[in-house]
Amino acid sequence: MGTCNLRWGISSLQAELEALVWAMQCMLRQRKLTIVFKTDCSDVVKMVSKLEEWPAFAPILEEFCRYRMKFTFFSIVHIPRTKNTKADKLARSARVLLAYMFYVNYVSPAWVSELV
Repeated sequence: MGTCNLRWGISSLQAELEALVWAMQCMLRQRKLTIVFKTDCSDVVKMVSKLEEWPAFAPILEEFCRYRMKFTFFSIVHIPRTKNTKADKLARSARVLLAYMFYVNYVSPAWVSELV
C-alpha cells in the first residue's frame, strides 16, 4: 500500500507506533474500514491493548484512538519476525535513505521490488 520513512523519534517503539498511525490514515483515505494490521513488534500490540500503561506515549496513543474509532473493524496481530522477512528487509532499506519518503499507492514503484 505504501512506504513511509519516519526518521525523527525518541525511540524505535515510538517510530513503530507512528508508522501504525500513518498506515491507519492511509487505509482510511482509501476507505478501507475493515482492517487487520500485522506487526512483528509485540510491544505495539501490548501498547494499543492497554493504553493506560504507556503514559509516555499518550499524545500518539490519543491520535491512534481517534483513527481506530473510524474503522468498522480493527485488529492488530503480532507475527514473529521470521514470518515477516520481506517487510523487515524493506524497513531496513528505508532506514538508510537520506531523505524523507512517502509513497502511497496500490502498485509498488519499480525500485521497491529491487530491494526485496
